[in-house]
Amino acid sequence: MVRFAPNKMPAAVKRRYFVLIRQGLSGSEAARQVGVSLSCGSLWFIDAGSMTVVERVPISSRYFSQDDRIEIGDGLAAGEAVKGIAVRIGKSFQSVYREIARNRKADGTYQPWFAHNQAHLQRKRPKIRIFEEVPALRSIVAVKLAKRWSPGQISRWLRVTSRRLV
Repeated sequence: MVRFAPNKMPAAVKRRYFVLIRQGLSGSEAARQVGVSLSCGSLWFIDAGSMTVVERVPISSRYFSQDDRIEIGDGLAAGEAVKGIAVRIGKSFQSVYREIARNRKADGTYQPWFAHNQAHLQRKRPKIRIFEEVPALRSIVAVKLAKRWSPGQISRWLRVTSRRLV
């Protein structure tokens, strides 16, 4: 079998490698199954940064999927215009520019698996919801909503009331 340089492999091969890794296969077994050397797979893995299990399907169509990011990476590597890439994946070109700016590596290159992992890490928000933290606030808001107050009215009322209490 002909071996390629790590950066020259088709995107489908890299994609399959990472799918196998996410399924729990070892790096050597995943590399063997896709037909690359262990060192090639290791380079991909290291290049992707720390890797967590990330779903391939986006939460909603508003967000970029891993396949969208692969298309962006392939288009950039081929020297395509960002607007052409955006049309192909069905997203706004401004969103694609933002994606590239937010999730590129420190050296300025855009690599899809690294970008997908970065986006996943940025999305985590382990915040406690305020209604869970302060049950009294939840009941106050529920009473105001029952009286047909709008959320804006409730928000302003809470701001004014909290200033008086402080």
